[in-house]
Amino acid sequence: MSIIFLTTQLNNMENPKRENRQRVANIVLDDKDLFKDLVTITFDVENKVSIKAAWILEWICTHHHLNWILPHLNEFTTNIAKLKFDSAIRPCAKICEHLATAYFSKKENEVQKHLTTTHKDAIIETGFDWLITPQRIAVRAYTMNSLYFFGLEKDWIHPELANLISTKIIHESKGCKARGKFILNLIEKHRK
Repeated sequence: MSIIFLTTQLNNMENPKRENRQRVANIVLDDKDLFKDLVTITFDVENKVSIKAAWILEWICTHHHLNWILPHLNEFTTNIAKLKFDSAIRPCAKICEHLATAYFSKKENEVQKHLTTTHKDAIIETGFDWLITPQRIAVRAYTMNSLYFFGLEKDWIHPELANLISTKIIHESKGCKARGKFILNLIEKHRK
């Protein structure tokens, strides 16, 4: 199977219903070589099929194999800042949250061995960009979680994040306000 076959399958997806995402994910799960193509298509940011590729990438990372992204961390973290379509940013923000959660897990895992300082810095920088630009609630929520976790390792993140939440995010939608307050409470607990 090839990138052309995968692109055709993505183009044939009508919408992001669970069964559609799982159907295309199954094609990739049955031929792991297609995962690299999926990452490539996700970051073909001028092409709207990249949105559908991002849906499947996130579906696989969330429901099947987060570790499959590990060999592609350079490409993933280098390119997340280049994403243009809201519907591609949301799934990639969720993958960033999964990576942060796994990295800071008390249970030893592969993400801890593969996520480098360069990868983390790219996720952090892009995360702050996502928080200061107009984004959907889900992107903000996933990003605040990711940045909270990375702030456990880098001292400067929590004060910056708290300031951004207090001055900007908390004045947005109810969802942003609720998540923002939750993260501010976590930062305060960690500080003590």
